[in-house]
Amino acid sequence: MNSATPAHHPQLHIDIRGQGPDLVILHGWGVNSAVFTPLHEQLSEYRVHYVDLPGFGLSQPIAGNLATWVDALIHALPANAIWAGWSLGGLVATQAAISYPSHVKGLMTIASSPCFMAREEEAWPGIPPQVLSMFGEQLGQNLPKTIERFLAIQAMGSETAKDDIKQLRDLVLARPLPDAAALTQGLDMLNQIDLRPQLSAIHQPWLRIWGRLDGLVPKRVQPKMPTASHITDVMLAKASHAPFVSHWEEFVRAITPWLAQFKD
Repeated sequence: MNSATPAHHPQLHIDIRGQGPDLVILHGWGVNSAVFTPLHEQLSEYRVHYVDLPGFGLSQPIAGNLATWVDALIHALPANAIWAGWSLGGLVATQAAISYPSHVKGLMTIASSPCFMAREEEAWPGIPPQVLSMFGEQLGQNLPKTIERFLAIQAMGSETAKDDIKQLRDLVLARPLPDAAALTQGLDMLNQIDLRPQLSAIHQPWLRIWGRLDGLVPKRVQPKMPTASHITDVMLAKASHAPFVSHWEEFVRAITPWLAQFKD
């Protein structure tokens, strides 16, 4: 396995591993890029940029909104890369693919949604508003406990939930806890961002990985998403919100042939 090389950027911490086509991978809310440690060896044929999002892990906070984050990432990462994002990271990667199509040659979203909040008036499935507001209230009270609760929700439904939570927690806590302001920024993005009207702007190859037992991005989201010849959907039957942890082998089998199209 290649040793990690941090990218030079004043605020963002990026570990670069492997050799091959550039692949950017973005984590979700409350965690950091260490959650992808199980994938290091499997992705060694790519030059993978494991990014700590602003204010998470070893990255410094960056004030602003989703567009601000995307701008900072675009300037820190190579052009013409494949972008993959899990959960909140999928929202960031999707916005990058829409705003900077020449920088993003392929998009992979993992257990992610263009609109995380449930919208009852539109029958759009998602996270109930009270769940996100509860996390927002708890942030100021007990940060580690709030993150642990969120990790538990991510593993809900998985047959190996207890082990999954422990693995996620051990990987995440190897780095500093997130900045409280960045956690609030992330919650605001999950709460407010709705990229559904812009999805038709995505013309790059797009792989969408779903977990049928996902408690945060319900399986009912997938049939409501646009379909086209450049879009591939994979529903993992027994996975929850962290399929690369709970169903590592199935996850790798799902992404390997799709990623292979970007090899020269």
